[in-house]
Amino acid sequence: MKKGVSTFSIIWITWILLTGLNTNELILGFVVSVLLSYVIRSIIDYEFSFNSIPKIIKFFVVYIPVFLLELIKANLDVAYRVLSPSMPINPGFVRIPTNIKSEYGRLTLANSITLTPGTISVDVSDDSVYIHWIDVKGSNNEEYQKNVSGSFEKILGGIFN
Repeated sequence: MKKGVSTFSIIWITWILLTGLNTNELILGFVVSVLLSYVIRSIIDYEFSFNSIPKIIKFFVVYIPVFLLELIKANLDVAYRVLSPSMPINPGFVRIPTNIKSEYGRLTLANSITLTPGTISVDVSDDSVYIHWIDVKGSNNEEYQKNVSGSFEKILGGIFN
């Protein structure tokens, strides 16, 4: 029951955020959300609780702005490399150790790394994310972590652990 309500809530809130507060859209969104939550409740493995609300707020208020700032910096860096072909690059695969234990936390970290230009997540293991990096900076895993995922991991660790 709790999974169904959690799934319904997430789908309907997403619907409202995407369509607005038009009465017809609210009614249609309610019906679609009920049907979808009934259909997919057996494959969903999460439950929403009110203890999650501070984490959700932290994600949107703290993490999203940090992610957007890193995204802008990475875009400018890659654009500069494209416009200055003589600029040396040092591409390579590196292992980024992570202390995030939650699967969703590691997934969010890996996706955040992939979404910032110049890096792409290749694999995620229990305690590491393996990435391809356009310009490897550093000489060991701790330096790689600081340069690539340091700001992401601090915030995500507080949200998902």
